Amino acid sequence: MMMGKRTSAIFEADDDHGMSSSSFETPSHAHTIHMPRTGAYLQRDMSIDGDEDDDNEGSATTELAAIMTTTSTPVTPGPSSPPLDQAKPQDFVPPTRPSSTPFPNAQQGQTDIRCLHCQPDCQDCSDDAMAMSPAATPTIDQQPLLGLSALPAEIHECVLDHLFGYRVSTTSPSSLSIPSVNARSWSTALRHSRRKELSNLALVTPLWRYLVQARLFRHIKVKATVSGCNEVVQFFTANQHLRDFVKHIEIWFPVFQPKFNTPFPTNSSLALPTVSPEGISSAQYGLPTDNATLEEVFFLVGNSFSEVQVMTLEGGERKKAPRVQFTLPTTSSHMRELPEVKTVRTLIIKSQWNIIRHYKDWEYISNALPNLEEWHGTYAKPKSKSYLSMAGTLEILDPKITKLNLSLETDYRREMTCPPYYLKVCEQLHWCDKMAKAASTLEHLSYTGRVCHTFFDMLARYSNPRTTRLKTIDITVKNCCRQNAQWNESGSGITDMHFISAFEQLVLGGIRCLERLKSVNLLRIRYVDLDSPVPPLNPYFLIKDGWCSGVWSDDIVAELNRVRPDARFEAMAESFGEVGYNKENRLVISPDFPKSRVLSLKLANYAMLSGGISIV
Repeated sequence: MMMGKRTSAIFEADDDHGMSSSSFETPSHAHTIHMPRTGAYLQRDMSIDGDEDDDNEGSATTELAAIMTTTSTPVTPGPSSPPLDQAKPQDFVPPTRPSSTPFPNAQQGQTDIRCLHCQPDCQDCSDDAMAMSPAATPTIDQQPLLGLSALPAEIHECVLDHLFGYRVSTTSPSSLSIPSVNARSWSTALRHSRRKELSNLALVTPLWRYLVQARLFRHIKVKATVSGCNEVVQFFTANQHLRDFVKHIEIWFPVFQPKFNTPFPTNSSLALPTVSPEGISSAQYGLPTDNATLEEVFFLVGNSFSEVQVMTLEGGERKKAPRVQFTLPTTSSHMRELPEVKTVRTLIIKSQWNIIRHYKDWEYISNALPNLEEWHGTYAKPKSKSYLSMAGTLEILDPKITKLNLSLETDYRREMTCPPYYLKVCEQLHWCDKMAKAASTLEHLSYTGRVCHTFFDMLARYSNPRTTRLKTIDITVKNCCRQNAQWNESGSGITDMHFISAFEQLVLGGIRCLERLKSVNLLRIRYVDLDSPVPPLNPYFLIKDGWCSGVWSDDIVAELNRVRPDARFEAMAESFGEVGYNKENRLVISPDFPKSRVLSLKLANYAMLSGGISIV
């Protein structure tokens, strides 16, 4: 209130004495500065900011001091302001805050007030800092506050990575080169689930517009129908600048199509059937009739997206699923070649049986992808035809393929006996021999299915130690194929000693293979059983960077010392933990590793589990 009265007194004095605002020059920030209390301070302030000579400054100071006295200001009664040396901030004692307040101790603010435009040794600013209000800090030539756009591009990338989540780089090696339990590869890469909600982030700054659009359109999913392909063409024709953002295109072929009672369905009949808590009412589905062909899909990708590097083809899964058509029907018996897509380097095929049923099918696809380097193939259901068709395909595998990820059986559960469909495969060929021949030309191999020690024996025979490129081998065992085994001796699981013995032979074969494959720096063989009573006891063997972990026996240790003398086991435990028997004479185990990864599993201890197991 005192400051407001003083300000009004200045304008009244100007009217009484005939003084104009141009009589003396005031700083541009005078409306925010508290009026000084002494003439000396005012004189120094004017000497800094004013442009007149010393005589004019002295006269202006005298006149201003006369104006600010209480005798010439009748609207400001009371005593004059005390001198500066009579009231200092450090003499003020704040009142005691009640103990019931959230912060009973008053926080002291910054006491070292310095001028933003003076050097650190400026004594005038340090002496007068306590006499000036914080609002009176000079604002001339202050640097503007840095905004979001001033941050480095790397910071923007980190912020958006935190918002959008994990991304798989199109230029970095696949997870095949660095296998791990939690490895993420292109076959499991998903688009962001909240991409529509996060699209508004493109409106923050022009830089974010580019970064957000690059993330939103980096992985697109297209329905492989004629209408779906036409929609994609129309959208990217209207938005040409978004085409180069597409790095991964996923194309899925429908295997269901709603049936309509009317011969010419209207717009209302095209709606999805109603869903009730009891299930879908009046829903009838049939085979799709509007699916596009691979020829149309490859033409779309090759002509619309010049920067795409990863392509996913999903064939769908259902009973008696239709096979994906490669080209449109023609009168000629010779099938046309598929359009080339030269930029694709990684191909992912899900439900591969609906796309590749013969080795010639792979020939057409491989010829259309001249720069293909990595192939991921997954089958939805295990069947004998999957093994037989892949056996023929692996025989003609192009040497340009350096990374192969093949999953023939993805049901990670133990089985009581070998299923009949694999017996059909064994009657025609030995699958391990076919896969070993193809693996000899690869750099990285990842396989899930049935395998035995014959695979490593034949791999060592087919491989040339001087020219081999194989670096990593990652095998997930569904079961070990055994020749001339009885029906009750062909199962799998940690309680089946026949399987444990076959698994040991598989590990020994892998170690012997390393004698010729000097470039292999990672070998992992594991068995996964989701129904295992003790999942940490699922057998595995891992050798990486000269360190081994997993199952061991005297034969394994001796063979490892012969082949890789520098390799060492991280730990070699003699038991699984505390072992005892309950009242029903069943084995009871208290594991020493309830939540940690097991580094040592002695194979001889699995014999105790053959009669059943109870976990406490």
